[in-house]
Amino acid sequence: MIDQKFDDDQAMDQDDEAASTLADYDPDRLEMDRGVRPEEIHQDPEDDGVHGDEHELSEPLPVSTTQPAANAAGPEEAAGPSKNWYIIHAYSGFEQKVAESLRTRSQAFGFSDRLGQILIPTEEVVELRNGKKVTSKRLLYPGYVLVEMEMDDALWHEVKSTPRVTGFVGGGTKPVPLTADEVNAVLYRQASSAERPRPKMTFEKNETVKIVDGPFTNFSGKVDEINLDRNTLRVMVTIFGRSTPVELDFLQVEKI
Repeated sequence: MIDQKFDDDQAMDQDDEAASTLADYDPDRLEMDRGVRPEEIHQDPEDDGVHGDEHELSEPLPVSTTQPAANAAGPEEAAGPSKNWYIIHAYSGFEQKVAESLRTRSQAFGFSDRLGQILIPTEEVVELRNGKKVTSKRLLYPGYVLVEMEMDDALWHEVKSTPRVTGFVGGGTKPVPLTADEVNAVLYRQASSAERPRPKMTFEKNETVKIVDGPFTNFSGKVDEINLDRNTLRVMVTIFGRSTPVELDFLQVEKI
C-alpha cells in the first residue's frame, strides 16, 4: 500500500510541473520556433521531478515485529517466581486436616502448580511403659504446618481461607518466608530423631520427679542438671538423710 501511495504522489507532481512549464511560454513564439508543440517541450535533464520534502513519504516504514526487544526477559525471568517455605498457623490437633484441605482446594481452585510440599514436622519419641520402651511419633510444632508455595496476594487469600487455618506466621499480607537454614534445621531434626528417638518427657531444673526404673526405684528427688545431648538428668536424691546426686536416663523418671 505504501509503495502504491508513493507512485501516485510522484505521477501527480509530474503533471503539476508540466502545467507550470507551459504557463511560462508564449504559444505564438512556439509556433515560430520550428513549430514545436507545448507537450514536446524538453525539460531540464538534471531535473528528476522531485522537489524537496514535498515528495517524502508521509508515514514511516513499519518496524519488523520479529525483532527481539532490547529488554526482553531472559530464561530465568520467564520461568516465574520460585517457591518458598512459609509457616501456617492452624487449630491444634487439625494439622493433618489442614494439609488435606489445602491439597483439595488447590485442585478445585486451580493453584496446585503454585503449591509445593506440605510438611507437618514430627519426631520419633520413646517412653517407658510397663518396664518396656515404646516408640511413637510426636509433632515438633503443634498447631503449625509448613507449606512451600509461590506467594502472592491471591494465593495468600486462598490459603488463609482454608478451614481451620488462622493465618500465617509473620502477620500482615506479606508473611516472611523461612530461610534455607531454618528449613534444613527442621528437616535434620526430623531425620535424626528416626535414628535416635528423643524421650517423650521433658524436664526443667528444680522440678520434682519420681524414679521408676533402676536401683533407686520409688525414690523421689529434684532435677539438678539436664543433659539434652545425652538425654540424662542429675537428680538430687535423699538417701539415709543425705542429698546424693544420681545420674538417670530420661526414661527412668516421671513427673510427680
